[in-house]
Amino acid sequence: MLNSVIVVDDEAPIREAVEQWLTLSGFTVQVFSRAEACLAQLPDAFPGVILSDVRMPGMDGLQLLAELQAKDRDLPVILLTGHGDVPMAVDAMRDGAYDFLEKPFTPERLLGSLRRALEKRALVLDNRTLHEQADHRSRLDATLLGMSLTMQTLRRQVLDLSPLPVNVLIRGETGSGKEMVARCLHDFGSRADKPFVAVNCAAIPEPLFEAELFGHESGAFTGAQGKRVGKLEFAHGGTVFLDEIESMPLAQQVKLLRVIQERRIERLGSNQSIEIDVRIIAATKPDLLDEARAGRFREDLAYRLNIAELRLPPLRDRREDIPMLFSHFSRQAAQRLARSAPVLSGAQLSHLLSHDWPGNVRELANAAERQILGLDNPAAEALPGGQSLVAQQEAFEAHCIRSALQRHRGDIKAVMNELQVPRRTLNEKMQRHGLVREDFLAEGNSPR
Repeated sequence: MLNSVIVVDDEAPIREAVEQWLTLSGFTVQVFSRAEACLAQLPDAFPGVILSDVRMPGMDGLQLLAELQAKDRDLPVILLTGHGDVPMAVDAMRDGAYDFLEKPFTPERLLGSLRRALEKRALVLDNRTLHEQADHRSRLDATLLGMSLTMQTLRRQVLDLSPLPVNVLIRGETGSGKEMVARCLHDFGSRADKPFVAVNCAAIPEPLFEAELFGHESGAFTGAQGKRVGKLEFAHGGTVFLDEIESMPLAQQVKLLRVIQERRIERLGSNQSIEIDVRIIAATKPDLLDEARAGRFREDLAYRLNIAELRLPPLRDRREDIPMLFSHFSRQAAQRLARSAPVLSGAQLSHLLSHDWPGNVRELANAAERQILGLDNPAAEALPGGQSLVAQQEAFEAHCIRSALQRHRGDIKAVMNELQVPRRTLNEKMQRHGLVREDFLAEGNSPR
């Protein structure tokens, strides 16, 4: 239950009396003598109620109401009025005020109005959270593509971890989408409006590593002309993505560990300590603890980075996602190159499903673009992998049902007629492949 109240009144005796009543009744109270000060310090999505006098010097209560309505139309505002201001207060309620109390008012009348307003505020904020979560799920489904159980689990983990202030380690093979997952962790969290800085640890020469990460002052070393802000400092308030972290030189690992522990950096050539606030997301292909046992990585840093771990499955372990991904990349490439995207034949799809895709999603995207350019034929170029016949049949079946659902926009009867399967069989197969009819409905369609 919310219990925050802001009181705005230019009369000190009233402020003090109301503050005392509310504090003794269990509310968290903040008081202001001027409306301007309240507006300046009001946080976004304030989880409480504003209690304001109408007549005040400078900005009065009605002007404050208008400003608050512009910021958040659902924020409850209760006005305190004198006897002559009642008609004005009634008009204010038509304009969005939650309630008004005529002076003098009893503590019971005040507490009753506040509790009702707080209940309403709690419902509004809960509803906003639900809508925001639904929006995040929808956007994430369109970013991290795939209907396999492993991808469904990964999306849930990303949504769970994105708002948390913890470092994350992403494990996955080359081309499996580690940077995209890191970007989603940033975009769906509270740091989304701050910088996302990606650093490929394998691409920076060791002599330049410290300057890249921590920055330098003018003359710190030969060629250091002018001051330069490093990646960590530039990302203040946001996220640093350290790709191929296993390639970081051991000498820099020590300094990174210190940054994580102390949240401070020093530029090369400077004795000044600079406070930074960054979330670190690291990505690696090998197990960092295995690297530590081999003497190539610091064990203490591995534990600091791996507060939470996300494992990205290789494409060969989620073959049922291949048709959807190939179609997505084909459409993207066709739009970019102003060409049409051909429909895959059964033979082409079979070869796509049988290939091992050692380059994972990156290789699949490349294959789709080459097909649009007419450079590759998936049926001819894809090499057979080690997948069983049953697994290939399952993946092909999922593709056929998904394609039919897309073509018919979720019309189950039309899908049954095209695929010539009874309703019960279709329902069982859709459930097994994680296909939900509502995902394919055209806007305005009604369930059948």
